[in-house]
Amino acid sequence: MPVTPEPPRHPQLAVSASIFRDGRVLLVRRARSPGKGFYSLPGGRVEYGETLEAALAREIAEETALTVSISGLAGWREVIPAPTNAGHYVILSFAARWIAGDPVLNDELDEAVWVAPEAVGDFKVTEGLPDIVAAAYALIGS
Repeated sequence: MPVTPEPPRHPQLAVSASIFRDGRVLLVRRARSPGKGFYSLPGGRVEYGETLEAALAREIAEETALTVSISGLAGWREVIPAPTNAGHYVILSFAARWIAGDPVLNDELDEAVWVAPEAVGDFKVTEGLPDIVAAAYALIGS
């Protein structure tokens, strides 16, 4: 019988980015748990010794193959463990501008869409995402 690893007993640091191109923001749909079926932003865990910007550039490249320019920190959110979710994450979310590439998704994602920032709430999104995207949009000035 396989042994399930014990979840970490400390919060994990993660990064994400609202990537803007021609006035639209990129949403990606998660193909696996946690978050399966929800639209969110590209991103993931920060590895030991990695700067936040390096982690963000790496995660965006791994998940979408896009090249971006990071504009600044747009906000943060915290995901607290619940009985069905063993992860505790602190997610720092940045605003970024698209530089090059078309989304090429890895196996963690199954869809990517460019949408107007005000339309984010029309999708099945992770908690707090419309507010994070609005803050990022305000930060980059459109």
